[in-house]
Parts: sequence; structure tokens; C-alpha cells
Amino acid sequence: MAKILVAEDDKFLANAYRVKFNKAGYEIKIVSDGQDAIDSLEAFTPDIILLDLIMPIKDGFSVLEELKKNDKWKNIPVIVASNLGQKEDIDKSMALGATDYIVKSQVPIADILVKINNVLK
Repeated sequence: MAKILVAEDDKFLANAYRVKFNKAGYEIKIVSDGQDAIDSLEAFTPDIILLDLIMPIKDGFSVLEELKKNDKWKNIPVIVASNLGQKEDIDKSMALGATDYIVKSQVPIADILVKINNVLK
């Protein structure tokens, strides 16, 4: 069973991801801040990470940078899912090594699941 680490501080949205991804057969771990995302990687190695950018303690840009500098985690695909839709934020995420970028308010969870399935194929 493929594993997804979801770093999302919006509890309602995080729960919606959990329900949708569990139904699709994925094992899910949800964290609500960037530091928890990094800390959880020691015990939970995901096949893909869904990463919000605006989170407490450590933002998604910092998490992405840290992931890609670590030999153990640098090859884990990261889909950034943020409400930041400015070109600079998208470009910065992609430059830091994101696999894809989704503006959450514009993409239904079902479409995010399709993107995850495509990356994991």
C-alpha cells in the first residue's frame, strides 16, 4: 500500500484528504506544520508528499528545501498544494524541486488524487 504524507494545517481539508485517499487505498499520515512533516519522516517514509506552503513553525518552502538536500528523502515526489497562486510562488516551488503545483481553491480533491496516482505510476 502506497503511503502519502499530507502536510496541511487546515483540519477540515486534512480530514477530507484522509477520507478520499483512504478510500483510494492509500496509507495516510497527516501533519499540521512543517516541522512535524520533517520529524515524521524518520518513522513514516511516504511514497509521495502533499505539501501546503503556509503552515505554522516551518513553511512549505523550507520543508521542500530541507527534503531535497537530504539524500534519504530527496527522491520522494512532492506535490505542493497551496492557495498561493502567484507565478513567483509556483516558480519557487518548482525550482526547489516540487513535482507539481496545485492551487487548492481551484482543484477538487478528486483531481489531486488523479495527480497523485499519475506521479506514483
